[in-house]
Amino acid sequence: MALTEDPRTAPPIRWGILGAGGIAAAFADAVRSTTRAQVVAVGSRDHTRAERFATAHGIPTTHTGYRDLVEDPQVEVVYVATPHSEHREHALLAIAAGKHVLVEKAFTRNAAEAEEVFAAARAAGVFVMEAMWTRFLPHVAALHQVIESGEIGEIVAVHADHGQYFPFDAAHRLYDPALAGGALLDLGIYPVAFAQDFLGVPTQVRSVGSLTETGVDGQLAIVLSYGDRTQAALTTTLWAKTPTTAAISGTEGTITIDGSFYAPTSFQVRRRDGRSWSFTQPVPHGLQYEAAEVARRVAEGATESPRMPWSDTLAVLRTMDEVRAQVGVRYPGE
Repeated sequence: MALTEDPRTAPPIRWGILGAGGIAAAFADAVRSTTRAQVVAVGSRDHTRAERFATAHGIPTTHTGYRDLVEDPQVEVVYVATPHSEHREHALLAIAAGKHVLVEKAFTRNAAEAEEVFAAARAAGVFVMEAMWTRFLPHVAALHQVIESGEIGEIVAVHADHGQYFPFDAAHRLYDPALAGGALLDLGIYPVAFAQDFLGVPTQVRSVGSLTETGVDGQLAIVLSYGDRTQAALTTTLWAKTPTTAAISGTEGTITIDGSFYAPTSFQVRRRDGRSWSFTQPVPHGLQYEAAEVARRVAEGATESPRMPWSDTLAVLRTMDEVRAQVGVRYPGE
């Protein structure tokens, strides 16, 4: 079965990491250990944090503040790994410096901000992509191959959930409206983007949810409709560690994706005629696949990825904008 290309075959490229949190650490480790690229610089508003991050991940250059990072001539592409509320500003900063950009999901707080970033990238002629790593993983490539082969027939239902337990803390970024907190942008984006990857843009969006004491979404149930008989049923929560599984059901069978469905994992195919089989391909990390995609597209002079095009990022954000409108979540400054 043809899968994604080995990340080690991607051209070398020099990364600068903007932000020094947990996802930035995972990205640095993946790039360093499983690609030919280098992380040459990291920037943080906190000098001590930047120094500690650089030491931990073998990064030669640190910058206090983000402007110095994006203007560093060593850096070819900037990975934006700050809170959602800052993505627009930091992506525009990197684009203005002429750098290619990979922006952690959710790409921005809303579709309008994303349109502004893409317009700037188009004008500057630089590559920009949302870091929706799931799109580039081997099991997702295999899922597409199975579905396109007709193995499960016509898709009629997609189910996916993503919940993690976070005790209430008004100062935590996931509970802070000013940092674009809530379950949807951090966790629920995975089920929404997964459904879109296999079904496209929904014709109808319906959602119900419960808000936290700080006014962000704590739990959501979302139904996306696609024409007359295809639906995606999606859930997300900050209040429980859920199975984080997914399923794609068709007229001829069902594919069950093991948790965590959005990370490197396995799946089982069970056909209506009784035949069944499994896909398993263990891989370390996972973030290296999106990093390799950036390197390949930059090398060929592209401004967007055909696997994660700007239109798909905008479509997911528009769906999430509608979900938030229906449950009454609005961030300061929107």
